[in-house]
Amino acid sequence: MHSPVTGFRKGSSTAVRCIDVAALVAAAVVRKNPRTRVIPFSDDVVSATLNPRARVMHNAQLLASLPSGGTNCSAPLRFLNRKRAKGDLIIYVSDNQSWVDSQWGGRGTATLAEWTKFKHRNREARMACIDIQPYTATQAPERHDILNIGGFSDQVFKLLDDFAEGRTEKGYWVRQIDSIELEAAA
Repeated sequence: MHSPVTGFRKGSSTAVRCIDVAALVAAAVVRKNPRTRVIPFSDDVVSATLNPRARVMHNAQLLASLPSGGTNCSAPLRFLNRKRAKGDLIIYVSDNQSWVDSQWGGRGTATLAEWTKFKHRNREARMACIDIQPYTATQAPERHDILNIGGFSDQVFKLLDDFAEGRTEKGYWVRQIDSIELEAAA
């Protein structure tokens, strides 16, 4: 999470780190939705208290400064499952390189196993996984209740809204493409 968003590329690496993007997204969501619970994680859940009325940059700086280590994507869901928490939308913002728990007994990832438990209590819940630096693997395969987003732009917020409201069902991408107006070639 401390690597540049662009990766390490000679002459074109950005100063913006993956952790900065994740912190800004979390802070923006909390600002717009004060009841949001942010659960930072590295090897395990990291304690942090955000003030929903604070400036977005204040909360983002607090989150980006937390101690970090590995990436254990199942840790926040395991935490929520221990608390028997209720919720309707889980948003992961990570590089999703969950080396700690990449395989779980040959049945997928520990993240997917914890999602199954969470989903059992929260039947209408959805999970969006924003992979800041997308690779070929994912923590949870896409299906009607799981959305994988590779990379980041301001359009991610609209996509999250559409997903949360159930508008990404069958035909979503066709409708998005059809809505693009093309200019006639001169």
